[in-house]
Order: sequence, then C-alpha cells, then structure tokens
Amino acid sequence: MKTQLLYILVAIAAGAVLPLQAGLNVQLGKSVQQPIFAAFASFLIGSIGLLIYLYILKFNFASIVQTKTVSPIVWIAGILGAFYVAAVIILAPKLGTALTFSLIVTGQMVISLILDHYGLLGLPVKQINWQRMIGVIFLVAGVLLIRKF
Repeated sequence: MKTQLLYILVAIAAGAVLPLQAGLNVQLGKSVQQPIFAAFASFLIGSIGLLIYLYILKFNFASIVQTKTVSPIVWIAGILGAFYVAAVIILAPKLGTALTFSLIVTGQMVISLILDHYGLLGLPVKQINWQRMIGVIFLVAGVLLIRKF
C-alpha cells in the first residue's frame, strides 16, 4: 500500500510539473520568437539530465545493443514526445494553460481507455465499463466548464 501511495504521489507530481514546464518553455520560445526552439532546448537539457542520471545509476551502456530487438515503431515515441512539448508551447498562450491541459488530459484518458480495453502495446487488459465512461464524461464536462468560464 505504501508503494502504491508513493506511485500515486509521483504521478501527481509529474502532472503538476507539466504546466510549469509549459510556462517556462513558452517564456524561452518568446525570447527567441520561436516556440520550436524552446521544445528543442527542453529536450536537449532533459536528455543531458537523463544521461547524468544514467551515470549516477551506473547504467550498463553496453546493454543498448539490445534495443536492436525492439520493433522500429517504438522509436516514434521520441517524435510523439516532441510533438506534445511543441504543441503545448504553441497552444498554452493561445488557449490558456487550464484549457490546454484539460484538453490534453481528456485526450490522454480517451486513448488510455482504448489502450487498456484492447491491451495494446503490451499493456494489461482492463475493459471499458460504464464507470470509466462516466469518468471521461466528467472530464469532458470539466473541459467545457473551463472553456466557458
């Protein structure tokens, strides 16, 4: 139970830093009048941070050759991440942070339900049920309220 609580807190913290990252990246993009540069800089600094973390963990870099066995499609994840960061940097000043992230969370929940329902990408199957659908409806209602007010 304690481990699950820790995971929940880390998930909340991860969600909480995304609007902060967006605001900081928007400022960086404005400084050079190019939001895509901010996305690039974000990934560059993040990559350097992750590399340092891997060294701290004493990661066996020789194991990288094992990535040859994965499907080439998995490398699209980096492009998806870049799209996400760039889209947030562009959309947050136009839609506002709250609307941008409420729409993002709605999109995440819809795709998450589909991934769970069919067990796509090797994830465990968790069927869509009426309770989960009500959760999505509440998210959409929340988006509409945030947009209106």
